[in-house]
Amino acid sequence: MDLAKYRNLFLEEATEHLAEMARALLELEKDSSRAEAIDVVFRMAHSIKGMAATLGYDAISELAHKLEDHMDVYRAAGRVESGEGLALVFRGLEGLERMVGVVRETGEPPAAAPAELLAALGAAGAAQGPGSGAPKKARLRP
Repeated sequence: MDLAKYRNLFLEEATEHLAEMARALLELEKDSSRAEAIDVVFRMAHSIKGMAATLGYDAISELAHKLEDHMDVYRAAGRVESGEGLALVFRGLEGLERMVGVVRETGEPPAAAPAELLAALGAAGAAQGPGSGAPKKARLRP
């Protein structure tokens, strides 16, 4: 297998996915309930996770997986928690960008994902739980 060919394809696609994630996050800064933007970040993290795992870039796959799980909580809630929640997603994006940069510069996968970032993404998702940030629906009385 020509690993260089697949590495170049990974770098090209990961760069596109990261740019798409950044655009979606900028939309979420303006309106944290934009479902399309939440879905874009989720799907791009999912795609990067799969591509990285296929090539044995386990650290990238692990971080993308944590970000994907974190975004799934927001998908269930229908909105991204503004402030710290959005800042954490930006940190996840920046972490992925740095790790993809390591592959670009060295041709080798990064040794490990940032442990503190993995822990923060995991803790934030667990604390929120599925749908915890969703607005309550008003009930009409008969």
